[in-house]
Amino acid sequence: MKRDIEIKTKDGTAKAAVIQPANGAATDKGVILYMDAFGPREALYWMGQRIADAGYAVLVPDLYYRSGDYGPFNARTAFSEEGSKTRIRAMMQTATQALTAQDSAAFIEALETEGVTGAIGTVGYCMGGARAITAAAHYPERIKAAASFHGGNLASDAEDSPHRLADRIKARIYVGVAGVDHAVENYVGMAHGWAVPDHSVYDKDGSERHFKRLLTLFEETL
Repeated sequence: MKRDIEIKTKDGTAKAAVIQPANGAATDKGVILYMDAFGPREALYWMGQRIADAGYAVLVPDLYYRSGDYGPFNARTAFSEEGSKTRIRAMMQTATQALTAQDSAAFIEALETEGVTGAIGTVGYCMGGARAITAAAHYPERIKAAASFHGGNLASDAEDSPHRLADRIKARIYVGVAGVDHAVENYVGMAHGWAVPDHSVYDKDGSERHFKRLLTLFEETL
């Protein structure tokens, strides 16, 4: 069950979707789903519902809220069209690691308003993967699991590279980060974006495998 909300942040108001289990069951555990470059849309809400139905309140926030109105973008063609590619790349600069980490305090509060008093997990796709891990470093007492799928820039020379925060993370991480409880898995034969259903490289078997790994991670840690 999806409901649209607005979240007050230090820089404005972010739109978001809260997704609860379809059976109406109450839950005190939450998950923040950090979007890919194409923004919140039906494909991500569908994924959020899959996670919610395993017993979680899922928050899907719009990380581009500082950019005003935009989209919707077609994930299959957006980067092959110059106009949408330029627009997306510009908006990505308004959703830096630091700004998203700052916003994540408000995202956690939004989940608490929904009754989430227990552990929180994060998951991100594409650019959201790094942000899911960065959030775990900034809020170690609340975030107990973080997963990145086809994430980019997880370990780079950049000052805001998530691997630089490894010593602050208490969560279990699904990608390789030195010094923390982690797992690494290579999805052989898959291409970047395989888990998201509206991507051109979507692979159903690979996506189902990702849900299995993700939900097992949350079940064991949240």
